[in-house]
Amino acid sequence: MILRKSLSILANRLKAAAKRLKRDVVVLWLAARDPETPMAARLVAFLTAAYALSPVDLIPDFIPVLGLLDDLVLVPAGIWLALRLIPKAQISRLRRQAEAIGRRPKSRLGLVLVVAIWMSGIALVLYATRSRLFTAM
Repeated sequence: MILRKSLSILANRLKAAAKRLKRDVVVLWLAARDPETPMAARLVAFLTAAYALSPVDLIPDFIPVLGLLDDLVLVPAGIWLALRLIPKAQISRLRRQAEAIGRRPKSRLGLVLVVAIWMSGIALVLYATRSRLFTAM
């Protein structure tokens, strides 16, 4: 009985934390477009929101452990950093706006950035191995 109650409390806390993370991603999306946001905060907010709202992950979720690690580490770390760089009064205002929006936007630019990173990595690997590939023939 105690274990069931503890698990229920843990599940409720996790749901609340996930809801706050989703809201804060929208807050960063709004902050990246707000002219009152400091430039460093705007850049971090833009990159974090673009990645979090992108339909494609940098590390696909089907890769064991690493696939979920980006969602569990990169996004919360980016949110944490961006929220530290934005003034508290502005965060309060943006949180109210985010709750009023109530939906999670999509980021096509995030998709483009993730695909560009993947393509750059593939190009770098091909460039680094091209001499080995073509001299073996």
